[in-house]
Amino acid sequence: MQGGGGVDQPPMQMVLRVRHPSSLGGSGADEDDGEGSSRSALSVFKAKEEQIERRKMEVREKVFAHLGRVEEESKRLAFIRQELEGMADPTRKEVESIRKRIDTVNRQLKPLSKSCVKKEKEYKEVLEAYNEKSKEKALLVNRLIELVSESERMRMKKLEELNKTVDSLY
Repeated sequence: MQGGGGVDQPPMQMVLRVRHPSSLGGSGADEDDGEGSSRSALSVFKAKEEQIERRKMEVREKVFAHLGRVEEESKRLAFIRQELEGMADPTRKEVESIRKRIDTVNRQLKPLSKSCVKKEKEYKEVLEAYNEKSKEKALLVNRLIELVSESERMRMKKLEELNKTVDSLY
């Protein structure tokens, strides 16, 4: 990450002077100067280490804060998912129940349908036989009416003849 808290700081350069043991033959003032600069470099190094530690702590705190928020959001999402499943569950159960009832009724309808087709066929056959017998009866009734009518005419004719014969006798 760049910068902590939005503050950009120029990178600190650490310069360490290291003296090679063969070059130690110089004056004592040079050594004091080198020792002071070593102390200065050491204090700069320590300050830089402390700054790095502070930065690490800041980053760690930010990460833990983010983790806390992520955990809260995860809990909220889990709760929302549970609520959605709870809402969908009653309709799913009802739909499943209705489908089972439809299947049961469908199984009951199959034999009834076969029976209905069979009975319709029987009905048509019986109706056809009934209609034939009705026609036959109508023909017979008509023939009977004709015969009765003819018989009555013949009887009336005979009666008239007999009546004439009886009248002729007197």
